[in-house]
Amino acid sequence: MKPGRIVMLVLGTLAALLGLGLLAGAGFTGWANYQQRDGGYFTTPSERYSADSYALTSPRLDIMTDARPGIDPAVIPGSVMLRGSTADSAKQIFIGIAPQADAARYLTDVRHSELTEVRFSPFRAEYRDVAGTKPPARPADQTFWTASATGAGSQELKWDLRPGNWAVVIMNADASTPVSVDLRGGARSDLLWPVFLGLLIGGIVLLAVGVPLIVAGAAGLGRGHPPQGPGQGPQPGIAYANSAVQPYAGGQPPAGSYVYPARLSGYLDPNLSRWLWLVKWFLAIPHYIVLFFLWFAFVITTIVAGFAILFTGRYPRSLFNFNVGVIRWNWRVAFYSYSAIGTDQYPPFTLARTGYPADFDVDYPEKLSHGLVLVKSWLLAIPQLLIVGVLTGTMRGWGGREGYWDDGRWIQQNAGISLIGLLVLIAGVILLFTGQYWRGLFDLLMGLNRWIYRVITYVALMRDEYPPFHLDMGPSDPGDLQPLAPAGPPAAPAYGQAAPAYGQTAPASGPPAPASGPPQPGQTSQPPGFYGIGGPPASVPPEVREGRGGPESPPPRP
Repeated sequence: MKPGRIVMLVLGTLAALLGLGLLAGAGFTGWANYQQRDGGYFTTPSERYSADSYALTSPRLDIMTDARPGIDPAVIPGSVMLRGSTADSAKQIFIGIAPQADAARYLTDVRHSELTEVRFSPFRAEYRDVAGTKPPARPADQTFWTASATGAGSQELKWDLRPGNWAVVIMNADASTPVSVDLRGGARSDLLWPVFLGLLIGGIVLLAVGVPLIVAGAAGLGRGHPPQGPGQGPQPGIAYANSAVQPYAGGQPPAGSYVYPARLSGYLDPNLSRWLWLVKWFLAIPHYIVLFFLWFAFVITTIVAGFAILFTGRYPRSLFNFNVGVIRWNWRVAFYSYSAIGTDQYPPFTLARTGYPADFDVDYPEKLSHGLVLVKSWLLAIPQLLIVGVLTGTMRGWGGREGYWDDGRWIQQNAGISLIGLLVLIAGVILLFTGQYWRGLFDLLMGLNRWIYRVITYVALMRDEYPPFHLDMGPSDPGDLQPLAPAGPPAAPAYGQAAPAYGQTAPASGPPAPASGPPQPGQTSQPPGFYGIGGPPASVPPEVREGRGGPESPPPRP
């Protein structure tokens, strides 16, 4: 891959991510500013606060205490609101805000309760009781209050913020005990509008810089790797001749299979480690970091490609190559670490097709529908997305509760893992204790992953053909019609028959050996239905044993 294009992609992704973050902040700030229109406030729910004392007080409120003396209060463009009433309708309420020092002198040796913590979901108030022996004077008779409200029924206090140390005091107007009030608080700020404008402009500028960098980087990487036809990826039956997972005999897919223009394949490593699958998720962390940037770029380039399809009916070739490469990269990592654990070979850091045992490719469409691009990714794909959600989403409890509130926090209630994750876990446990991978389970995992990646192809606007509701199991995709290469050296001529000259083919001495079946002489027997974990048979030549193909390798299909 080209270093310059990679740098452009990374810088563009970082700029676009920061821009999206600023736009998200602008959206929240704009909504908040709209909510406080016409002199409105952001308010808390009305809750009851009660204490067996003479007064409820807030902790010390420090507002710009490091400001220079004589600072203009207008530099704090905000205000607070308190609205409340007594629980006993026969009593009157007093709400006051005063300098903290004055409030402390007023309540010296007076039993009162300081509000230390409030939680609203569910509501819970915690207090710190301050002991005292004398009753207070009536609060309305004091002259140090900066703002106050008193009377029967609901009373409201509004106060513009000022620098200093402040305290809120709530009492019965007659200074009696206990205190029980229904109280609601609110706040507003005149800074929200300029903050909204700053975040909006900053986000747009960063997106205007980041998106072109992403598209240019992705296009450059896509131009470096043109699409390749079937057969130019891994060669089943050649590089993986020892694996019991063989492609379709005779080069034909099984009856009832569906050929889709997105092809996914994966071939089981015959020498899987019993325990390595336990740490593959950790070993793949470098790939996860790279894939984070690639998938973000994938989303941006898909949106750009959508507009190109809408107006031209064509998917830009370089962006198509890049997006297919991202999905291919993701599938190789998934096959290695969490979706199949089918190989111990570390995935390569490349978008191009390689000889890796897991591969993905999509046939480039010469023409795409102008109209379908508007609806297929979200509307037409809904049935398929529901199925993919079942395969990859977490299973919920059958009781119908997905979560609950506990101590002010939402607790998510999950009953298990995804279906694919569960099947991979079962395969890993079998591998750990037996050293073998169950054939039916591997084929099922390949079918489920093939279904998911077909849907990804459709949702990413790469094809107009609707993904089939069909589970095509097995390592080879029905669209890969590769002929089988022999798993060992050519058969020796029959007794009495001359060996063929160089470049000629030996005549068949009998029916061809089946693609799968009982062990041949020189091979190790395996339990039926399992892929044994061990070395290749002695009959396999070194070049095949090492995954380099052999003299009988078939040419790539044009």
